[in-house]
Amino acid sequence: MQNFHILLTALVLSVPLLTLAGCDDARVASMNLSRAADNFEISRRIVFYNGITDTYMLTIEGRCAISDRNKQLEVTCKTSESDYAKHFLGLSDNVTYFAEQLETVDVSTYHHRIVFKPQVILPDVDFRGSAEQLFENASEHNQGT
Repeated sequence: MQNFHILLTALVLSVPLLTLAGCDDARVASMNLSRAADNFEISRRIVFYNGITDTYMLTIEGRCAISDRNKQLEVTCKTSESDYAKHFLGLSDNVTYFAEQLETVDVSTYHHRIVFKPQVILPDVDFRGSAEQLFENASEHNQGT
């Protein structure tokens, strides 16, 4: 009988842990899906809807990342290997949107996804000026040290 109580206690204590693990799986999957969408790996359909007139105003489809800030939606879409388009849309009390994922994606529920992009750490720098000025400034700096 004592073993039954121990087993029952273990079962009762493990149910909340299993429930929390399920929530954690959903959270990790959701984060990984968001990260994949932000890296233009997921096709979406974004529809803008006017709640007063009950009409669709605009639809954007493609591999798009969404950023919702201060009543402005920024939609950046990858249109080819190195081409992107960015759209800005104002949101109001009567204009809203919904984003639909157009295809399923296999993401891990066990591992958080981290994307390392060295070009963000070492940015591409645009230089304005002449090469002579660059070398003059460098030689002046080196002479001063």
